[in-house]
Amino acid sequence: MRLLFVADGRSPIALNWIEYFTKGEHEVHLASTFACRTNLSVASLHFVPVAFSAAAGETTRAGRGLRGLVPTSLRTQLRSWVGPLTLGPAAKRLAELIGKLKPDLVHALRIPYEGMLAAVAQTDVPLLVSVWGNDFTLHARANPFMAAATRRTLRLAAALHTDSQRDQRLADEWGFDRSKPALVLPGNGGVRTEIFYPANAEPKELRVVNPRGLRAYVRNDVFFQAIPKVLRQLPEVRFDCPDMQGEPEAQRWVQQLDIAQQVHLLPKLSAPTLAQTYRAAQVMVSPSTHDGTPNSLLEAMACGVFPVCGDLESIGEWIRDGKNGLLVDPNDPDALAAAMVNAMKNKDLRESAAGINKQLISERANYPKNMQRVEAFYSELSNDVRT
Repeated sequence: MRLLFVADGRSPIALNWIEYFTKGEHEVHLASTFACRTNLSVASLHFVPVAFSAAAGETTRAGRGLRGLVPTSLRTQLRSWVGPLTLGPAAKRLAELIGKLKPDLVHALRIPYEGMLAAVAQTDVPLLVSVWGNDFTLHARANPFMAAATRRTLRLAAALHTDSQRDQRLADEWGFDRSKPALVLPGNGGVRTEIFYPANAEPKELRVVNPRGLRAYVRNDVFFQAIPKVLRQLPEVRFDCPDMQGEPEAQRWVQQLDIAQQVHLLPKLSAPTLAQTYRAAQVMVSPSTHDGTPNSLLEAMACGVFPVCGDLESIGEWIRDGKNGLLVDPNDPDALAAAMVNAMKNKDLRESAAGINKQLISERANYPKNMQRVEAFYSELSNDVRT
């Protein structure tokens, strides 16, 4: 098949998905909404900026200053109001690219803004849209422009992929025709168990890892507020925070709470290094207010790390509170701290959860098995159009 992916070419989630098809007998093209370089063996790489994504790669001193002055949540809100207005010119460029490449299938990896962009392009090629965790619960409800663009995307999509059953239900509410084909499996296809696997022995040091980075829908302020509360009971605990090094918001929280000795703000980590970070910890924390199935959650589960997550419907599709993880109010630092302390003090609970989670990953998040399902799904979609 000749496949065109519309995606953020910097995203590990997108790249993990696309890589499978570059290693098969497919002709793979990538239209990235962000400027990027890739090691994937794609037939062509194109940059189609939308919603001011062209500015994301700028590293000017002024750009870094703005990042420090404007919180993540506010930047996301501003982009959601103005971003939909940029779809028209970008869609014209994408439509021209589709006309030139003539793919059998266009797959947009997430609704804002890749799915929106492909929907506005409106070509005769079947469009598969992936829904990522907060597309409906956060972005679609941000304002009337985002709501309208989300509904148009679902109306024009030929098929749908979601990373949770919840989003299948929400897709119906937002206008997706349930008679069309749909697929549910992790957003990046699943876990690479040759990279993410358990440690041979429990770590001797007590460590917590928060792998979510700074995102508008993750209550990292609550996470940092919870740290002193944990340290009062377990002063030896150390906290690893990948993808937060150099972030002014994170640095301010650490300084204000006087926890610099116990907190490590780490750079963005490669998959092997992130897996090592998981294996050095007992607990993974994800205090999100919007999510589908976070890939970081599945990777932590595969490494045998005990998850403490926001109590969300989609997370509940993987975690049973008190069985294979703990679900808490992500807005409550006391509850989050209590869950972390409980998990670190309860070795039996952690060991029991690790066994349950290993089985879940094997059954539902096996990358090769899941991607074989996707390949068959692609084939059915393209064959339906030909017939």
